[in-house]
Amino acid sequence: MKRIIVGGLLALTVIVAVSFLVVWHYWSHSPFEISETTYVYVRPDDTEDDILQQLRESAHANTLTGWKLARMAMDFKPHTGRYAIEPGDGILNVLRRMRSGQQTPVRLTIPSLRGMDRLAGLLSNKLMLDSAEVIWYFTDSTFAARYGYSAATLPALFIPNTYEVYWDVTFEHLMERMAKENARFWGDANREAKAKALEMTHEEVITLASIVDEETANNAEKPRVAGLYLNRLHQGIPLQADPTVKFAMGDASLRRILNKHLTTDNPYNTYVHRGLPPGPIRIPTVAGIDAVLNAERHNYLYMCAKEDFSGTHNFAATYAEHLINARRYQRALNERGIK
Repeated sequence: MKRIIVGGLLALTVIVAVSFLVVWHYWSHSPFEISETTYVYVRPDDTEDDILQQLRESAHANTLTGWKLARMAMDFKPHTGRYAIEPGDGILNVLRRMRSGQQTPVRLTIPSLRGMDRLAGLLSNKLMLDSAEVIWYFTDSTFAARYGYSAATLPALFIPNTYEVYWDVTFEHLMERMAKENARFWGDANREAKAKALEMTHEEVITLASIVDEETANNAEKPRVAGLYLNRLHQGIPLQADPTVKFAMGDASLRRILNKHLTTDNPYNTYVHRGLPPGPIRIPTVAGIDAVLNAERHNYLYMCAKEDFSGTHNFAATYAEHLINARRYQRALNERGIK
């Protein structure tokens, strides 16, 4: 009897030891066939099968036996988020991160771009946000007012930069973060002092910067363009900025502005309405914003694209000089058949 008991205990010990080794093998050895970091995204309505499918497709899991064993050993309730899978990662480490919500932040780049619909699309591509819902927020004046903006001036809230945020951040929390980054940007004493010297609000500076950016991609030329528009504002002359006409027409691809475009009755058309438009026509670059704050002092009131299509401009202090420059450019357009 003793021999039977001892034999049974030995057999049980061997079984337990082997089982432990099997479990340890699956928990400690990586099932992922990856050579670089990959990511798994857990959404609120994802089932365990959804997560397993991602592990197979994104992390190329060759077996998920370890997952099933680990699930038997713990109460697995994953948090939403973006989780990194590293080469050599074991199943247990991945499970623990998902269960505790130890996600990896997203590097979100807010670029200079045209149209808040494009920003909504970018945010929905990078974050767990719905683009239609974001667009609704962007166009809601009550929501914009929470941050001190109108729907027209809301683009001025966003300062182009790269930010680290969590993939499952709510839109409200993202906007709070953008508001803090905006305050940090304008917290620069030099920028604040220069805006006050121009007697312009932050929104007005950014609105003018958006026009400057649309006029030229040449950063060296931007302070001169900004100075020209400031001269017009100070003298009460309509800005007559072609990019505002394109914005009013809803067609940024227009290559030739015609007289019929100039008479479009739209608050953004600065040929028809004096002063700045109601808000930015794009999210401007930091270079564009700083160009306004550091505008060149000169007596230019007119500008016309150069006839060499270099993207830069000829500047003039008088209308007579401007007409000469304009004829050159019109001739170049005609020669190239641009309508």
